[in-house]
Amino acid sequence: MNKTIFQQIIDKEIPATILYEDESLIAIEDINPVAPVHALIIPKKCIETLNDLNPADTDIVGKMILVARNLAKELKIDQSGYRTVFNCNSDGGQTVSHIHLHLVGGRKMNWPPG
Repeated sequence: MNKTIFQQIIDKEIPATILYEDESLIAIEDINPVAPVHALIIPKKCIETLNDLNPADTDIVGKMILVARNLAKELKIDQSGYRTVFNCNSDGGQTVSHIHLHLVGGRKMNWPPG
């Protein structure tokens, strides 16, 4: 199986602007941002889609949300507001088969989103 772009970033085979990293997660700037702030929070464990989550993944998904909250504060969008988004499969907008949480902010968000 070929490595996803995220796995290549995790393995430091391709560069990325890293905003946060620990033993289980990495957060990077999105290379195609949709807002002034657009980060991706990615588990180092490759889980292809939200449909592939299992109960053992509960802690990592919760940690992803906490990292998004902390990054929002660091990036000074916590008070004005921000959006977090998981996409699942092609109709949901997922383009990389490795779950990731989008943190988007720095401008007014519209609803509905798409």
